[in-house]
This record gives sequence, C-alpha cells and structure tokens, in this order.
Amino acid sequence: MKLFAPLYERAMQWARHRLAPWYLGGLSFVESCVLPFPPPDVMLAPMSLARPERAWRYALLTTLTSVAGGLLGYFIGLLAFGAIEPWLQTSRYWGAYEMATAWFGQWGVLAVLIAGFSPIPYKIFTIAAGALSMALFPFVLASLVGRGARFFLVAGLMRWGGARMEAQLRQHIDRLGWASVALVTVGALAYVGLKG
Repeated sequence: MKLFAPLYERAMQWARHRLAPWYLGGLSFVESCVLPFPPPDVMLAPMSLARPERAWRYALLTTLTSVAGGLLGYFIGLLAFGAIEPWLQTSRYWGAYEMATAWFGQWGVLAVLIAGFSPIPYKIFTIAAGALSMALFPFVLASLVGRGARFFLVAGLMRWGGARMEAQLRQHIDRLGWASVALVTVGALAYVGLKG
C-alpha cells in the first residue's frame, strides 16, 4: 500500500515553496519553547534535499530561530515557571523536566549543549535552564553550538546526498515508512510491557 509516497511528494513540494524558509524559521522558533511541536528537522531535511545549494542558509536560519525560541523558553522558565508548573506536572513532559534538572545538577551548561544536539526535547531544557536561573551567556553559547551542530549536520547530509538521495528516498519511501511504523509499534509495546 503506497501511503508514504504521496506524503513524501507533498513534503518535497512544500520544501520548494517560496515561503518555506518562513515556515521553517517559525517552526524552529516555536519548537524551542512551546509544547508540543515537532522538531524543525522535519522541514530542514526535505528543504535541504530539495535545494541543496541553500542547505547551509537553511541550517543557519534554523539554528538562529531555534536559539531565539530557546531564549523565550528560558524566560518562560525564569519568569513564569510557577504558572506553568502545575500543567507541566500533569503532562507527559514532567519526567523529561526532572531529567533535565538532574542533568543540570550533574553537568551544568553541558546539559544544554547535549540537549541541543540530541533528539531530547530542547524546549524542556530551555524552560529548566530559566527555572534554575542558569547564567544567560553560557546558555546561549551552548544552545548555538548544540543546535548549530545538529542542524548543520542534517543540512550537510542532505546537501551531500542531493539528487541521488532524493531518488533513493522516492524509490524506497514506502518501505522506510512502514518499517518506521513497525519500529514505533514494537517500541511502544516493549515500553508498555516494561511498565506493566
């Protein structure tokens, strides 16, 4: 069943749209401070693949808007954590928040750098950094390095792969899509089994 191929084609059309950089910047900003939003990689990768000559520009845009959103998250944590804490405690993000505060206690500013590069929700670390009153300059510097490394890596891989990678993805997208669904299902079942 070809479910993922039409979605892939639509994503590639959107990636070439003249307003795509605006959407990428907006998503990158919001994802860094608002729950829940998907990571900007979901737009950065197809945009860099669709226009490899602009990949570095897209990576820079994503990095800068992500760090700007991270600053908003920082100030939400610094100035309004008491207002959002009751909601956060009842959300699925509370465990991640507790992990973030533990990481800050253990590694300090390096926790922001790790969170910026990894798939761990960066927004949780931005809010936690503010709530813990982390020094602003190291927070911004670690965010720039961590987020920049991640987004330039994604853009670089897509630029390097270019048309060859796009052709391979187009050819195998349905198999990859169904394999991803199967992995997520197995992971969810394993998680439920471990908790039960």
